[in-house]
Order: sequence, then C-alpha cells, then structure tokens
Amino acid sequence: MAEEDDTRIRILQSLRGKICEGKNLGPCSGPNRQRDLCTFCTISLDQEEVFRTKVFDKSLSPFYGEDFYFEIPRPFQCLSFYVFAKGVFQRDLPVGKVSIRKEELCKFSGKEHWFGLQPVDPNSEVQGKVHLEMRLNELIIENGSMCQQLLVRIIECQGLPLISGQNCDPYATVSLVGPARFDQKKTKVKKKTSDPQFEETFYFEVTRPNSYTKKSHFQVEEEDIEKLEIKVDLWNNGNLAQDVFLGETRVSVKILRNDHIHRAWYLLQPKGNGKSKTDDLGSLRLNVTYTEDNVLPSACYTPLRTLLLKSPDIKPISASAAHILGDICRERYEAVLPVVRLLLHHSRLVSFVSAIAALELENTQEANTIFRGNSLATRCIDDMMKIVGRSYLTVTLKPVLDEICESNKTCEIDPIKLKEGDNVEVNKENLQGYVQKVFSSITQSSSSCPPLMCDVFRSLRQLASKRFPDDPHVQYSAVSSFVFLRFFAVAVLSPHTFQLRPHHPDLEVSRTLTLISKTIQTLGSWGSLSKNKLVCIHFLDEISSNISKESSGVEDSVVLKEGEVQKRAQGRKRIGKNFKKRWLRVTNRELSYHKHRGKEALCIMPVKNIQAVEKLDESAFNRKNMFQVLHSEKPLYVQAGNCVEASEWVEVLSQVSRCNPDRLGTFHPSAYLAGAWLCCRSLSDSQPGCKPCTPTLLANLQLDIDCDRETERIFSLFTSSYSKLQKMEDACASIAVYQGPLREQDDYSLFTIQDSKETFHTVRQISHILKELQREHDTRSGTAQYGSQENPIVGKTS
Repeated sequence: MAEEDDTRIRILQSLRGKICEGKNLGPCSGPNRQRDLCTFCTISLDQEEVFRTKVFDKSLSPFYGEDFYFEIPRPFQCLSFYVFAKGVFQRDLPVGKVSIRKEELCKFSGKEHWFGLQPVDPNSEVQGKVHLEMRLNELIIENGSMCQQLLVRIIECQGLPLISGQNCDPYATVSLVGPARFDQKKTKVKKKTSDPQFEETFYFEVTRPNSYTKKSHFQVEEEDIEKLEIKVDLWNNGNLAQDVFLGETRVSVKILRNDHIHRAWYLLQPKGNGKSKTDDLGSLRLNVTYTEDNVLPSACYTPLRTLLLKSPDIKPISASAAHILGDICRERYEAVLPVVRLLLHHSRLVSFVSAIAALELENTQEANTIFRGNSLATRCIDDMMKIVGRSYLTVTLKPVLDEICESNKTCEIDPIKLKEGDNVEVNKENLQGYVQKVFSSITQSSSSCPPLMCDVFRSLRQLASKRFPDDPHVQYSAVSSFVFLRFFAVAVLSPHTFQLRPHHPDLEVSRTLTLISKTIQTLGSWGSLSKNKLVCIHFLDEISSNISKESSGVEDSVVLKEGEVQKRAQGRKRIGKNFKKRWLRVTNRELSYHKHRGKEALCIMPVKNIQAVEKLDESAFNRKNMFQVLHSEKPLYVQAGNCVEASEWVEVLSQVSRCNPDRLGTFHPSAYLAGAWLCCRSLSDSQPGCKPCTPTLLANLQLDIDCDRETERIFSLFTSSYSKLQKMEDACASIAVYQGPLREQDDYSLFTIQDSKETFHTVRQISHILKELQREHDTRSGTAQYGSQENPIVGKTS
C-alpha cells in the first residue's frame, strides 16, 4: 500500500487469534443433549460471518485449533463466535455464542480465555444505532387551555445488519409507553439500506386540557410524565414473509425534565434487553488479539522512520534504533515484525540482518549451535521468510500437502499409539513415501526461491565461514538451520497457518504432518545428512550463491484463492435473476469461474488481460461487498460472501495483475444500467472512468506494506516499553561515568550495550521523537461529546 500524506487520522483494524477448543457443548441435561454432536464455529463482525472452521465430528468437547487473521475493513460494534451443530437433513442449529463488544476486546488481548456460551435468540441478535430528537411543546387549544405535546423525530439509523447477505428493508415503530397507555406510530419502509435516512416526526399528546372529558384513552386524569417513555423498534420488512426484529431502544420522557430538547444517538438493544435464564451450554476457549492503529499523516512519522532506516549504518549495530526496540521488547513477539516490514519496504533489511547476525555470531562459541536460539537475528529472518516466501511455499509444498491431507494414509510408527489392525511396516512405508515427496519438492525448488531470501542466505553463509574458518560445513548448517528447520518444517507442521490448507487438519492427519515435519528437520540438520548430503549441498549452494538463477520458463499454475461468490451475468439488464452462485478461482495465470467446485470452467480470463480490480458502489445493485474485474470485454461484477472476503479478493487480483501493461488509470465506481453510468451519468458505455484507479506498486514486496502503519506500531511498542527505555538510558549513563564494574548490574544486564555513548545518543533521540509523536496524537484526537455519533449513548436512559 502506498504511503498516504493526508491531513486525517486513519483508523486501521486487524484481528488475529485462535479458536482453540470447546467443552461440554450443548444443553447439559434433558432430551436435547446429543452425544454425537458434530459442531463447527464461525466468527461474525456484528452479524456478518467472516470466518468458519471445519466441522468437528461427534464430540461434545472438540479441539478446533483454528488460527485466524484478517484486516477489518469497516466499523463494527461486536465480535461474536458462534457454535453450530451440523444438520444432516435440516439447517445448521445454533448451540450458543460468545459476544464481545469492541470496547471490551482489549481485556482479552493476546491470552487464552474460557468463555461461557450464551443462547442464540433471534430477538437478541441486534446491531446498529438510531439517531433521535425529542422535545416538549406547550399548545394552546381553541378554548384557551394549555396541554403538552411530545415531538419525537427519528432522524436516521446506521449499521443495521445484512439479511441473508443483502441490505435490509428497514422501518421503525415509535411508541409512547406508560402505565395506562400505548400509542404507536410507524415510519415508511426504506428499501435496501443498512443506513436508512428516515427524517420523520411524530407527535404524541402527553397531557390533556382540563376541559377534556373523554375517558376512554386515560385511566387517570393527569398521567405522570415521569412514568412515560419512548420506545423505538427497528424491523426489516419481510413483504410476504414475517418481519424480522432488528433492535430496540427506550428513552424516558423525564430526560426532558431540565431541557425541552434532547438529541442523541442510541445503540440498539435486544428485545427486553436480552435478559433470559438459560441452561449451561458449555464453553469455548479463545485467543483474541484486536489491534487498532490510529495512523497519523505520513509527515508526522518522518523523524522516527528516518532514525529506524539509519539502523543498518550505525556502528555498533546494538546502538541502532531497530536493535534497541528488539532489546527492550525482547519478550514481545510482535515487536520484530513492523521493523522487518519497514526495512523490507525501503530495501534496508539485508544489511540490518547481516549486522545483527554478525553480532550474534560473535557470542556463538560452538559451530553446531549456530542460529539455534530465539534471538533478534533469528526472529527477523523468520518473519522475513514468512513475508517473502509465501508464494514460494505455495509453489513448493501445496500440491504435495493437498495429496497427503486428502489421501489420508496412516503413518503412525509409535508402537504405543498404533490402533488395532494397524501394520507398522505399511505405515512406515507410507511415511517414507510422503517424506520423500516433500523432501524432493524442497530440494528441487531452488529456482523458485525469492531473490531476497537468497541474499540473506548468502550473507549468513559468508558470516558463518568467517566466524568458524576451520569448519567447512558451517556455511551450510547456517543456511539449513533456517530453510529446513524454521521454514519448510514449520509450514509442513501447520499448513493452515501459511494458507496452504483452508483448515486445521484432523488429529490423524495432524499426527502424520508432525512425523513428516520432524523427519524433514532431521534430514535438513547437517549432522544427520548421509545419502541426501550431495542433494542437500547442491540445493543450499543454489539458494545461497552469487550465481543468478534462471527460471525454466514454465511457471507452474498455483491457486492463489478460490471460493463461492455471487456473479452477475455480464451485459444483462436489470430483469430476472441476474446473480447466480459460482465458484471463483484465481491462479497466477488465470481467473475462472465454475458452476460448482471441481466442475469445468464456464469462463477463463488470463490474468494478463485484467486492466483493473476495484470495489463497486453499493448503490449499483443494492448489494454489499461487491467488486469488479475490468478487462477488454464487459466488466465482471462479483459479490463476495462478506466484507473480509471482498477485500481479500481485491487484494489477490490486484497483486497478480499489477504488472499488466494495459492497466487502466480510471474506472467507473458504479455500473452502466438503463443506458447510463450510475456514477457520472455519462450515456456512453465506452466513456473512460470518472474516478482514478487505486494505485499499485510494481513487481515487489512493497505492494502490501503500509509504512506509516508500521511506524505507528513501532511508536506504540516504544511507548508501552518506555520504562525499559529509561532504564537503558540510565545504564548507558552509569557505564559512561564509571567505566567499570557497576554497583547495580541488574539494571543493564538485559540490554546489549557495546558503546554506551552511541547507545545513549540514540535512546535520547528516540525519547524526543516519542514525545513529539504523542503530542501529535493528543492534538489530533479530540474527545467526542457523549451522545454524539462518534460516542453514542449505550443502553436506555434512566
């Protein structure tokens, strides 16, 4: 992503974690208890499903083990995890849910927690907010007496849920409720929108003139205003089907006691506030980390970014800003990744990695322990390989891992774990066959190894030879410790983590992958190489030498993404069922769609013909999560299953087509319907676009790295570890003064301080920059007024 030099703060959200396991799922007693419950979990942003695990067979305490990570492309209020029982001849039945409001997510960040399941009740599945205005008017009627009238204006709603993947048709009922009355009025239905603009005003008579004699409406002569409340219910108009409840809010009329006008936003609440007594439905163990980056304009980050990018040139490297961050955040895994991404974007990573690897080797005494620890150098290289080597893993391992997972041959060789009827010799033969296929795929993959990985491996090889000149093999073990032990073996063990498989494998396949991974680690360990040594040396030579590798010229077709979508028939008018389910598939060569998965393609489009990939305005077809693929023919309009899927499709298709020579500079954000473009009203269907295409960077890893966001994360990490930064500063000052053994060595023993003056200078620069950035955040982050759109009132007002 290109850096943005804007005047506004960008709020970027992401979610990562794991759905670990369930326990005692379903009602704990009674006829509804099912011993053969087959369950799966889903994740929803508000009520939009964005992730689904595979089905776990016949267990009330299943181990799901599903990792998830995605960018959150829109505002949301609630994150929910649902457990469903898989139906055979009927629809899937909800077992229970865990719902966490956005503002509560920080309490659970980064640690596993057990959550009790709550019931799934249609009347409690609500989201969105409503904007209301209330005022009391005094009226003088014909006979001159006074009465009070309550004016209720329902202005708009925001964030109402999708109904079956479509925008809803909402309307509102507005009721005045009291001990002796219930007066209800209704708005018009707004078609196909989650953010309806109602702008309707309703009038309620609150008190009657003294001359009023009709008793039918009131049991008391003068009803107490303190006991009245306004109740607003939101509904989806079901036309021929039953209307669906979307949420409610209640506001007491006594809020007007001191002020005759009240205007505010209210979060919609479940019916009856969702309180109900339920049976124990079991629990779910989850690990959830929600990250929200408040990214300032790019210019604000220039001082910190410049200081970090100087890191490879600082001598000694331990006095650099990037190394200091790794030192004070040594126990925080996430601290390394933003530094790696930032240096990678600016082509400074190889020189930094070389410097910190050289520093680690200075303290390595035995050649056979080279790069075995969890150091700053090994963590940087691990993260680099995960970023740079994603497609390399896909090309090398995905075909053989698909075969292993789908053929599912038994490979257990531990006598204790063998099942009845298993033949250990057959299992050993199966395992050997799988290992040979994986090992051969790896050692024949050198032409696919990314150049940047080769540059790092070449540097490691040279550094190892220089540190241990008498050991001819250390140059190979330095590289094999990464490429076999930390890259390929880890991907074999957890293919779903590297997007090589859609889900966590079942227990038997997982055991097979564990055995293969351990064997690959052994085969790749230099001390264990025997008959594979020559093959391995040749492979390591090729991925770490100065010789430039040439591809065979025949690039394997690799599936980058596939899934079910709704596709609009191309060139059709807005009549009939123009949207149909299709299986969309994109490889590094072509985009195709099929009637069903595994069926022959109905249409194939070479990716070299794609001219642009852009999101489509919701107004085009009154559908959310749509995008368009522009090429020489009619645009291909596609609706993804949810907002996360839509963003992922756009990203994958944009990346695979980013180097195409015929890419467009402009596009139409809406569709050409009824003889005109809906966006600019141009009548010619060949009219050039009215909006600039999203810019893409060419042919390298910089495409999806947002440097401002990474620098903001680094700022947050420095800020949260500021006390350690101060300790490092004190330690540097102490060393500089005493130049010898210190009284309190524990204050600095955890830090790497080779040059106290240089380190002190960098720490002081960091501290100054942090204060300036914090001042920018404080200046730009105003406090929203309670009850405003940015800070809506939660719940009902007493």
